Amino acid sequence: MKKAFVKSYGCQMNAYDAARMADVLGGQGYAATDKVEEADVIVLNTCHIREKAAEKVYSELGRLRVLKTERAARGHDTRIVVAGCVAQAEGGEILSRAPAVDVVVGPQSYHRLPDLLARSHRGRVVDTEFPVEDKFDHLPARRSRGVSAFLTVQEGCDKFCAFCVVPYTRGAEVSRSVAAVVAEAEKLALAGVREVTLIGQNVNAYHGDGADGGTAGLPDLIRAVAAIPGIVRIRYTTSHPNDMGADLIRAHAEVPALMPYLHLPVQSGSDRVLAAMNRKHTGDQYRRLIARVRAARPDVALSSDFIVGFPGESDADFSDTMRLVSEIGFESAYSFKYSPRPGTPAAERADAVPEAVMAERLAALQGLLDAQRHAYQRAAVGRTLDVLVEKAGRRPGQVAGKTPHLLAVQFDAPASRIGEVVPVRIVETGSNSLFGAPVPEAAAA
Repeated sequence: MKKAFVKSYGCQMNAYDAARMADVLGGQGYAATDKVEEADVIVLNTCHIREKAAEKVYSELGRLRVLKTERAARGHDTRIVVAGCVAQAEGGEILSRAPAVDVVVGPQSYHRLPDLLARSHRGRVVDTEFPVEDKFDHLPARRSRGVSAFLTVQEGCDKFCAFCVVPYTRGAEVSRSVAAVVAEAEKLALAGVREVTLIGQNVNAYHGDGADGGTAGLPDLIRAVAAIPGIVRIRYTTSHPNDMGADLIRAHAEVPALMPYLHLPVQSGSDRVLAAMNRKHTGDQYRRLIARVRAARPDVALSSDFIVGFPGESDADFSDTMRLVSEIGFESAYSFKYSPRPGTPAAERADAVPEAVMAERLAALQGLLDAQRHAYQRAAVGRTLDVLVEKAGRRPGQVAGKTPHLLAVQFDAPASRIGEVVPVRIVETGSNSLFGAPVPEAAAA
């Protein structure tokens, strides 16, 4: 049997796309493998958000060139595919820098993968168009993988933040219909999925066709998915503050299946930097928005994204970011040094922050964020939390899952409890997860 190896870099959208590419290849007779050395087709689903992410792909392609040569010497044909955002942005450069690559395909065209692979035997192929047809209409039936699943509902972004390549690699905002999303979620539920994370580059800008012929927003979609039997938890990511409307905030208070966790990137606490980033909101507007969310759902856990060292960022600007983090408090966050991406407005600026300064600021920010994360975890000790069991734990007799606030928990229980929501008393914190003991149902009630 032919085998396919699919490796994904970057965001949840890429994880979803990688799984769907595996479905496409599965429909062509390729069995999935996690051993790259035995794969007949190797797909790297790439991320272009940061320079290092792109360079990792080229390093990997160098190793794969050797593997391809070794397999050819044993009489095995190997097709190497570069997909995703690096493919979209650097199609021609990939062919130039990586002669072992057979197919380059953008994130909107991977449903064409079987045809592209067939054509690659006659010559190297690049497909980075934004096709007229909807790729979701051409994808095969989805194969469920586990208790929790990502579900793409929206792609692209119209915000054009000065540092971001997404509008250029993923295109304009496009939303799937409510009916299409619900149909996919129903199939996931029948296959045992209990938690669905609705994903998009700017998911709270969702504007799909509704059941009544009008346009539905993300709150409408959330309520429709929440009505599906078997779906007990819903999350969504990633959001933009400017699309966090009153109806979506209200859904956090009114829809029990919508988990009390919100990833809402702010990027900086400095109004001057936010304006240079073209974020179109201020630090105080973000603070007021968070206050409204907390008023609707007091137990909400917050996550965010931060960029340090954006061109022109001063010490005072960075202090504004540290003050915002201190005032709001986050359960988790992603923080990075600014990385210029070719073609974005910020990459043209001449006032770059020195690398050493960026490194110092990032260390300070991550120290504060880590302290908040550990404090949040410590506060869970002694509490009983509902844990959706997702998989076996690290040792025999142990299982692992997530709380409503996306805290990882491990506890002793049989594997038969995978897929259940179990009340667990938290007894200890680890570096990245909590440890607990299941509570009898009567005691939990």
